[in-house]
Amino acid sequence: MQKIGPTIVLVLFGLGGCASVGQNSGQPWQPSSQAESFGDYLSARLAASDHNMADAAKLYGASLATDPDNADILGHAFLYSAASGDIDGAAKLARRLVKSDPDNRAARLALAVEALKNGDYAGARTEITQSAKGPFTGLTLVLLDAWAAAGAGDMASADSDIAQVIKEGGTQTLGDFHRALIHDLADQSDVADVSYRAAVASGGTSPRIAEAYGRFLEREKRADAARAYYSKLESDAALAPIAAQGLARIAGGQKPDRLVKSADQGAAEALFGIAASLNDENSADIAVLYLRLALYLSPDLDLAKIVLADRFEALGKYEDAIEVYGSLDKDSPYRSAAAVQIALDQSRLGQNDQAVSELQALTRGTPGDVTAWTALGDAYRNEEKYSEAAAAYDRAVALLGSDKANAWPLFYARAIAEERSHRWDAAEGDLKHALQLSPDQPQVLNYLGYSWVDQGRNLPQALTMLEKARSLSPFDGYIADSVGWAYYKVGRYQDAVKVLENAILLVPGDSTVNAHLGDAYWRIGRKLDAQFQWSHALAFNPDPSEKVTLERKLQSGNSEK
Repeated sequence: MQKIGPTIVLVLFGLGGCASVGQNSGQPWQPSSQAESFGDYLSARLAASDHNMADAAKLYGASLATDPDNADILGHAFLYSAASGDIDGAAKLARRLVKSDPDNRAARLALAVEALKNGDYAGARTEITQSAKGPFTGLTLVLLDAWAAAGAGDMASADSDIAQVIKEGGTQTLGDFHRALIHDLADQSDVADVSYRAAVASGGTSPRIAEAYGRFLEREKRADAARAYYSKLESDAALAPIAAQGLARIAGGQKPDRLVKSADQGAAEALFGIAASLNDENSADIAVLYLRLALYLSPDLDLAKIVLADRFEALGKYEDAIEVYGSLDKDSPYRSAAAVQIALDQSRLGQNDQAVSELQALTRGTPGDVTAWTALGDAYRNEEKYSEAAAAYDRAVALLGSDKANAWPLFYARAIAEERSHRWDAAEGDLKHALQLSPDQPQVLNYLGYSWVDQGRNLPQALTMLEKARSLSPFDGYIADSVGWAYYKVGRYQDAVKVLENAILLVPGDSTVNAHLGDAYWRIGRKLDAQFQWSHALAFNPDPSEKVTLERKLQSGNSEK
């Protein structure tokens, strides 16, 4: 994964980049006179570049204490205080920041959120009005203004804001959903019903929309409609927990609360919804900031915690993800899924024994949980316990029943475990089945095609599969290596060289790729180049059997046919 620095968030909110050491009223910062602050500043930048947000906030704060008038440090200290979850501290810094930068978008957003938290709806709207309007933050601010207006009882302004949201384009579902929530909170059921149904029609797979509408139907004493609606959700794994809770309430004659019970919770919903849509790596920092603000307004918003932990995983901050997953209440419908993710993150941190132990306990407690068995298989596979992994995957496959349409990753994972357990026939069957379920998966095409090439079987079919995989994933060096090795095996040595040279560029430092290129060079008469690649392959820590082969090639000057 590429490391994503903090610059994108700073630019988005008008705080500038991080390239310069610092700025103070437009003048270069002189570290020689502020050595202590400079040291804290450099440490803070290092922490920020590694997404250690709490450390960055602390260090920027220390640097600011030494140099309190430095606007650049103030901006960073504010931003990372917010991103680390210290919204109260961030708001204090924001009040200082707007004195020198009155329309600062991030600072005004934080102050508006603080005002909403305190029920100061007029104050929140004032902060929003004074903010600069960027192309992205404008949508956020309009949604927050809608909720502040609703909190103040100004439904006309709230509806006007929602209409503006919808005009942005591509935001119809978002607008319909928040109009429904706002009118639901105001006991205007007719408008809420129409808006809920519009949101469901265009974004019905959203867990928040599904839960809000189901609760609305229950509260409106439309039990039959609610029951029918929940029954439709049961087949979707992401929505099944919501359906189960709703059906249990109906069976018990219980009346649920609204999904959003106050204006500040509605604002949290808005921040969460926008953050959840920012699912690319470059937006992970922004999503973290928005989710922190959402959880400040609504600390029990479990899905915000799930998404926050997911964003930490995207940033490689697995300890932070584990902490967030662990904060879910034991009665949360997402607790089981969070427990699985905790174990997976422990495995990513190299804590495989602990991950396996916790997943074993989870599968004993919930033996019908496909996800838990799959995660246990993954954990065993990380420990190279392939027979145990295959057995865990067997349990997961058995629980699928007839619903296997989206299960190709499970069959692919089991195939890897089977192949590594020297059960090729079973592995081949699972790889073929995975391709039947999803024919255009480059990793599956590559695994099966390369295995056939290595075995000298089905070479024309294998080459076709590998070329297809490469067309689907042209920048995957391992797939390029497979194609090059297939060309080598069928005697197309010039083609093999061309593709394997490309593979070397995509995955430098892999002993197998270098060895393959050496073999191809030898076949076209470039013997010095071949020996050079074999020597490189030896330097890249090949496995013991490959090491012996490479040493023999260097001594005898032969390649493998």
